[in-house]
Amino acid sequence: MAELGPEEGRALCEALEGPAPTSVRLHPQRPCRWSGAEAVPWSPAGRYLTERPSFTLDPAFHAGAYYVQEASSQFLAHVLAGEEVAGKRILDLCAAPGGKTTLYASLAGSDGLVVANEVNRQRAAVLADNVRKWGLGNVAVTVNEPAQIAVLEGWFDIVAVDAPCSGEGMFRKTPEARDEWSENNVKICAVRQAEILREAWKTLRPGGLLIYSTCTFNRLENEGSLEGLLAEAGEEIVESTAFDCPPEWGVGFFAAVARKVPDGGSRVRVPKSRRTIFTPAGRRECAELARWIAEPGRMRFAAVADVYYAYYESQYEAVKMLAESLRVIASGVAMGQIFKERLKPDHALAMFCGLNRRAVPVAELSEEEALRFLRKQEAAAAAFAEGMNLVTHGGAALGFAKRIQNRVNNMYPNSLRIFNL
Repeated sequence: MAELGPEEGRALCEALEGPAPTSVRLHPQRPCRWSGAEAVPWSPAGRYLTERPSFTLDPAFHAGAYYVQEASSQFLAHVLAGEEVAGKRILDLCAAPGGKTTLYASLAGSDGLVVANEVNRQRAAVLADNVRKWGLGNVAVTVNEPAQIAVLEGWFDIVAVDAPCSGEGMFRKTPEARDEWSENNVKICAVRQAEILREAWKTLRPGGLLIYSTCTFNRLENEGSLEGLLAEAGEEIVESTAFDCPPEWGVGFFAAVARKVPDGGSRVRVPKSRRTIFTPAGRRECAELARWIAEPGRMRFAAVADVYYAYYESQYEAVKMLAESLRVIASGVAMGQIFKERLKPDHALAMFCGLNRRAVPVAELSEEEALRFLRKQEAAAAAFAEGMNLVTHGGAALGFAKRIQNRVNNMYPNSLRIFNL
């Protein structure tokens, strides 16, 4: 690909006139009415929609039944199609808002771990919200510079760098991106990309796979960035198998992979713990927490301050190490606080796919009632059992509510509520 100059840029803008097609990626464990829609050829869970609905007013969206994601961005599912991903440790180094993170979490499964990093604290908060809504419990969200993450030397099986770029691929979706584009910005992005790739490569184990992607078209930020990595780490890079991308797919996305030599001689290095974060749950607390989990034997329970969390046994020590050496803002499943040996459940527990639905009564709401719940409006007590309830719509969990006689305490987080449109 050649670099885009002013003339090429104008031609590209003209070619990208018109709205981009709306696409979603389905949750692997939740029902969705769009499961029969036209499939995205390169993404098994991807679907094209014939029209763009009001996602904000769709309870299934808030239940995490799907993730709204550009079809081109879902191409990484195809890149990893021939890779054994289940049970692996994956680093998503530039993760917000979370589309690719939730894809990796689905592929890694409950025995795997995804470390989703975002340097911007506000964007990291959005990332954490989307991870909680996806509800797989196998993600740790960190807020660190790439150089700080690089202390995890040789620790990851797969490292994904969806690099900050000049955003030429956003010209159709976000017209103002055309006005923000400049040759100088392209050069600034390329320098930043080189720095990120250098640190990302350190974290990859021998034999591991690096995925580099951007949503831009110019050569400097794409092939140019990879050529820089090749110049620095060429002896550690082994030739990778090419992945197919038929021209008729029309994927507007750049992606490339680089595999580290299996016998590179590097070893795993992790930082020493700087502080104690986790306090293992006691016997009584574990008994209460276990009843909320469908497979409690696979989990470890610990307290961070006054909140109890659940972690998959297979990755507990790894997450503990991360939390005690890096800035981790979310990990595992926040279960809630315990008062008088009873759990006051956190919203994240409602969204967890491993929730034991026999722990509390289930209040199945109509669409109208569900939207009232999501707006934190008053609800009729008749739909709820006395005490704590799991609130659902179409069988998908939305959150918790507690009925006390004729009053219903809506426990949906204020930060997530729908405001009247």
